[in-house]
Amino acid sequence: MAISSSARCAPQLHRSLPSRATLAFFNRNSSKSVFFSETPKPRSVSVRSQKPSSDGFGSKTPVSLEGSDTSIGSSSSPSSSSAIDFLTLCHRLKTTKRKGWINHGIKGPESISDHMYRMALMALIAGDLPGVNRERCIKIAIVHDMAEAIVGDITPSDGVPKAEKSRMEQEALNEMCQILGEGMRAEEIKELWAEYENNSSLEANLVKDFDKVEMILQALEYEMEHGKVLDEFFLSTAGKFQTEIGRSWAAEIISRRKSRLGKRVN
Repeated sequence: MAISSSARCAPQLHRSLPSRATLAFFNRNSSKSVFFSETPKPRSVSVRSQKPSSDGFGSKTPVSLEGSDTSIGSSSSPSSSSAIDFLTLCHRLKTTKRKGWINHGIKGPESISDHMYRMALMALIAGDLPGVNRERCIKIAIVHDMAEAIVGDITPSDGVPKAEKSRMEQEALNEMCQILGEGMRAEEIKELWAEYENNSSLEANLVKDFDKVEMILQALEYEMEHGKVLDEFFLSTAGKFQTEIGRSWAAEIISRRKSRLGKRVN
């Protein structure tokens, strides 16, 4: 969760950032994981050749696949074991609360997954934009904070330099992709994450805006629910939207906030 570095000091971290040893826990190349099984070896597929029948076609004897979980094209997809290992690790995204809200005393704040899900919904409902692949925006939204399953939600109040934060998240993402078994799906996740991290496409520009829009919308909702004033989240995003839709949606949120604050004053 990105908030302004000029914001007032927040409480100390609730937990220390993970060490390289923690990340190594998930590394298949170092030692066997406590609860992740190793990627199963590919099984062979044997196809019996058939003599043509009188009608010119082969007989209807089915193809023999040795091994119950073998599937054609499996080289592009993770094994069942790797997929469940990966998804089990991603469970942490559902249970890890966003640090900025914790630092401001919000009770029962949203999780990392909550944040990413509503960003994906934003990409889903956004109008078509020239040169923008909406489906890719949805994928980027789902992936952009995935590394936080290992490193946690690092905020500016943690004092971690931007370059170091990026390095930690890249390392964590690589660990997660190893658990997934590498392959095409893992490579796609890495590519989507790097695209967002480097802000290197129109899709990344839009999802970056959704990240900020989702944060200030959540801030407004928490102000309404908890009677708080969360100015820093609005100040830290002001003037930083890159797209017209980002600016438009942010303006709508800010307008509603001003109307609500005006009613409180009166």
